[in-house]
Amino acid sequence: MVADPPEDTPPAYADDGEAAAAAMRGQQAAYSWLMDRHRTAVFRFARGQVGDEDEALDITQECFVAAFAALRRYDPSRSFRTWLLAIAVNKCRDWARRRAVRRFFTFAAPLNEAMPVADTAPDPESAAASNEGVRRIREALAALPANLREPLVLCTIEGMSQAEAAEVLGINRKAVETRIYRARAKLSETIG
Repeated sequence: MVADPPEDTPPAYADDGEAAAAAMRGQQAAYSWLMDRHRTAVFRFARGQVGDEDEALDITQECFVAAFAALRRYDPSRSFRTWLLAIAVNKCRDWARRRAVRRFFTFAAPLNEAMPVADTAPDPESAAASNEGVRRIREALAALPANLREPLVLCTIEGMSQAEAAEVLGINRKAVETRIYRARAKLSETIG
């Protein structure tokens, strides 16, 4: 006689489409399964866009909240990961716009009323202990314009094909290829 699996064992789904359908029926385990399966990719993408782990975590959470709220618009014949990363692209763009507005208002206030800005440079001991090459690459990546950074992160860090990245970004594959080429050229100039 075969014993039933314990009730706290999460169900396994054949694919994202099956899990999405179960989530639309209100099965909380399906939401968890989808999140467990895709949160690392969304977080890596967001971190590559914003350069800050705390901000990337917030964006990841916002992305999943938005995705689950819009789950009825997901087309199961298409890749769930692609759909989810398209939402992440928009959340990162929203973050960049909010950041620009905050920066404007911070600098628009009179100096005697403006909040002091902390020096974020690491102290000499921390700088010596950190991996200088990784830091330089992250800074150079963060300095790239979003239209060059997004396809580069999707293809090189997330391992998407150029066609998948094109679908996420809403552009054609040739544009993705060109933007990746330009991004790599700019990184080479910056990093040396």
